[in-house]
Amino acid sequence: MEITSTPFMNQEEYYSYFYSFLQDLEANSQDSINSINKRQKIQEFNTIEVPASSFEIPNSEFENTAFEMKDWDQGRVRKSRIPSPVDGYGGGVAVEEDGGGQRRRLWVKERSKGWWEYYDSDECSSDEFQKAFRMSKLTFNMICDELDKSVTKKDTMLRMAIPVRQRVAVCIYRLATGDPLRKVSTLFGLGISTCHKLVLEVCAAIQIVLMPKFLQWPDEDRLKEIKTEFGSISGIPYVNGSIYTTHVSIIAPKTNPEAYYNIRHTNRNQKPSYSTTIQGLVDPRGIFTDICIGYPGSMTDEQILEKSALPRRSKMGSLRLVGNSRYALKDWMLVPYTHKNLSWSQHSLNQKLDEVQKISKDAFMRLKGRWGCLQKRIEVKLQELPMLLGACCVLHNICEMYGEEMDVDLVFDLYDDDMEVETRGISVNSLQVRDNIAHNLLHHI
Repeated sequence: MEITSTPFMNQEEYYSYFYSFLQDLEANSQDSINSINKRQKIQEFNTIEVPASSFEIPNSEFENTAFEMKDWDQGRVRKSRIPSPVDGYGGGVAVEEDGGGQRRRLWVKERSKGWWEYYDSDECSSDEFQKAFRMSKLTFNMICDELDKSVTKKDTMLRMAIPVRQRVAVCIYRLATGDPLRKVSTLFGLGISTCHKLVLEVCAAIQIVLMPKFLQWPDEDRLKEIKTEFGSISGIPYVNGSIYTTHVSIIAPKTNPEAYYNIRHTNRNQKPSYSTTIQGLVDPRGIFTDICIGYPGSMTDEQILEKSALPRRSKMGSLRLVGNSRYALKDWMLVPYTHKNLSWSQHSLNQKLDEVQKISKDAFMRLKGRWGCLQKRIEVKLQELPMLLGACCVLHNICEMYGEEMDVDLVFDLYDDDMEVETRGISVNSLQVRDNIAHNLLHHI
């Protein structure tokens, strides 16, 4: 057996070895402590509650500064918020319990609703209410009752649902005044995006719920009354309605903008104009019985008419409409004579047709006068336009049926450019029918 001997260390070597050992031991202990502290910090970070959503900045003039204060409670860190100057502006923290029993905090901005609360109270006079919403409180209450089931929303854990009356009021006020959403937001104490959403939701409800009740093709009994009333006004027999088409300015669409380019408005206003159209047929009281909305502004009135439902209705039964010179003469469409050197009978017929045509033109004047959004460039998506325009037509009918008088300050100077109409292809029968009507009017037959 081989034995290896280990020499003994002298005193100086012993102290040097022992000092190195103590330094290594201290370094290892410090690394262990740092590792423990690191693991403890990671555990503490995982126990901090993080808000479910970010804070909303109520106003650019203020800075919403939040600080975290640590308060040990059973080994967990709870988040607390130091009151900021924004609290005086109007705001608060909504608390919601999540599924794990934890509490989430969400900033909720409180806005003043004083303007709407006044108009919704008995203190507001009927004249003030009608000036703001273009209708009386009774008519407004009826609309709210009709739309109640369609626009009602449920309360949530974070906030109370917006009442039906306020939802409807936001939409009607926006359509009536055409004010920007920022102003509507301030008046009703709601967010800008919320107001935009409410306008679209209520317009959709109007189209679904109210349009079948207040804008529909008349039944047989009503058609007889309409023919009688138009006959007493003009002396022209069997007239079912007066037709007119107007343009509404829009922003240039991103897709196919040339279709909506309105060259007549562009030349008149000396700047690029884009528009969509509303074709309406009215009865003697100026109530719409048929509408065709949303066709591009580059189309002529005659082209829009051919794409509407009226040509199909003409084949289903007796139909006689009165239009202006922007339409072509048809067996079921009477339009004025446009050539020069008119005879007495032709001149007399033109006067009677103007009286009937004035009914539809005045109806469109009241439509645009009441609903000021139609006088401005409508800034909504192209696919949302028919819904908004249809809601305006339905509300027009409701106001007309309920006898709502329009303020004289709202009278609108309606103007739509004349255009050339193709005269070729007019049937001989339609020419003879118009000549016979003109002859009979002159001789009172």
